[in-house]
Amino acid sequence: MFNDIGPLELVTIIVIAVLIFGPDKLPKFIQDVTRTIRKIREFSDSAKHDIRAELGPDFKDFEFEDLNPKTFLRKQLDNDDLGLKEIRNGFDLKKEMAEVTDAVHSRESDSGDSSTGRRVDMAKKPEPPAGDGRPPFDADAT
Repeated sequence: MFNDIGPLELVTIIVIAVLIFGPDKLPKFIQDVTRTIRKIREFSDSAKHDIRAELGPDFKDFEFEDLNPKTFLRKQLDNDDLGLKEIRNGFDLKKEMAEVTDAVHSRESDSGDSSTGRRVDMAKKPEPPAGDGRPPFDADAT
């Protein structure tokens, strides 16, 4: 829980605790905190036991840590009953993307629009139809 606290930080916390609570009240405060932590742990353990008892013998190997999605996926991938490793190893995303880009580039290198023999520019707006500039009128639509 406190793996990343260094010695200087620990001394700082102790000095601040002594200044805030005083040397005579600090031991009682530490006892109260440890008692509260024990009660929380006991409550958590009893809740876990009750849940396991309610789930029945089918879930005797159920671990609450498996509810974390990363842990669940890691456990399922290590189990490999479904053959997920073969699927994952058989699918090479870089190769698939290279094939798609090669297909797109080979299509761009073609002549473009085959009916007119000119290249189609997708960024350019289409030209309006020939006529007086008004859209066609449909008498049945109105």
